[in-house]
Amino acid sequence: MASDFTSLGIESAIAQPAIALGFIEPTPIQQQAIPPILAGLDVLGIAQTGSGKTAAYALPIMQLGKCSLVLVPTRELAIQVGKVFTQIANALQDSVKIVVAIGGLSINPQMMRLRGGADILIATPGRLLDLVSSNAVKLTDFELLVLDEADRLLELGFRDELESIMSLLPAKRQTLFFSATFAAELDALANRLLLTPTRITITTETQAAPRIMQRAILVDEKKRTALLIQLIKAQQLKGVLVFVASKYASSHVAEKLVRRGVNATPFHGDLSQGARSQVLDEFKLQQCDVVVTTDLAARGIDIKNLPVVINYDLPRSPDDYTHRIGRTGRAGASGTAINFVSAASRAHFALICQRNKLKLTLEELEGFEPTDTLTTPLDTTGGIKGRRPSKKDKLRQSQV
Repeated sequence: MASDFTSLGIESAIAQPAIALGFIEPTPIQQQAIPPILAGLDVLGIAQTGSGKTAAYALPIMQLGKCSLVLVPTRELAIQVGKVFTQIANALQDSVKIVVAIGGLSINPQMMRLRGGADILIATPGRLLDLVSSNAVKLTDFELLVLDEADRLLELGFRDELESIMSLLPAKRQTLFFSATFAAELDALANRLLLTPTRITITTETQAAPRIMQRAILVDEKKRTALLIQLIKAQQLKGVLVFVASKYASSHVAEKLVRRGVNATPFHGDLSQGARSQVLDEFKLQQCDVVVTTDLAARGIDIKNLPVVINYDLPRSPDDYTHRIGRTGRAGASGTAINFVSAASRAHFALICQRNKLKLTLEELEGFEPTDTLTTPLDTTGGIKGRRPSKKDKLRQSQV
């Protein structure tokens, strides 16, 4: 099957590891991105989470042999991208020095790894600037730049860091933008930094639709935890990712589950990197049944055979909904996404369905029939804010 990648210009020695990465044949984003990257062109690629964007740039970068910098928004994504590059490099005869630099860990070992430079550096913006200020890395050495999850980099407030990094990079370079969404702010940044890029947009219709059964259950807010426990125990669910709105809710709901005999743990930005890595490792090894998380886990985390995602709190936007449920039903597997919908969130959920072209029946489960009523008329014409967050949204984001 490696020949499918070689037809795109990838050498067989580099194409072979793609199968081990789970790509039996090139995905649409890989089919369209790999040839122009190999040709040395700038690329702007828009494709949803789980579409194979990392391999779309990792495979050709390994072949080009350019000194490359990959910027990502989260530590978990940096680690995941590093694993992809390492898996490809391990199949090659030539040694390739790959360094992952992230916050939450001591900077000294990362500085030691960067002695003598690196062929490929995967970094979060803040830690990269720390390394630059310590003279551990020179950005003028890089010939190729990748912004992965570029929209998320802007959403998380890395604009100032990105500006500082761009000012230190050589003007003559190859630049690749990959993103799941494409807001006006990202468009402006791309127009400024990319040179006549090849633009690629992969819609959900273009790629194979994941096999995700989606459900919506009406429930009063105060009964959500009881319903969550009921679903987990009655169906003996394991490998469940539960999304909540804040760090506090992550810890609070996880504690309630543990008190009721459920093997659950929280996952959010206040945990140390060691703790975050341990949670994910235990979850992947099925040593933990339920992880209660913020939107920190909505992108950049690839957990094979994750059967169930539950939106305990609904996401703020339709795009976030897509990223959340996209944690299940990956690589051809099937999955289930369950949404808890209260009286107060019905209008918001209606808009999520409208924007994502979903038609879901609102279920009522025996023993959890809702009694709360709407205090305002159900409105399906507004409620999801635009791209620019309000002060309240910024406060909520700070709690992730």
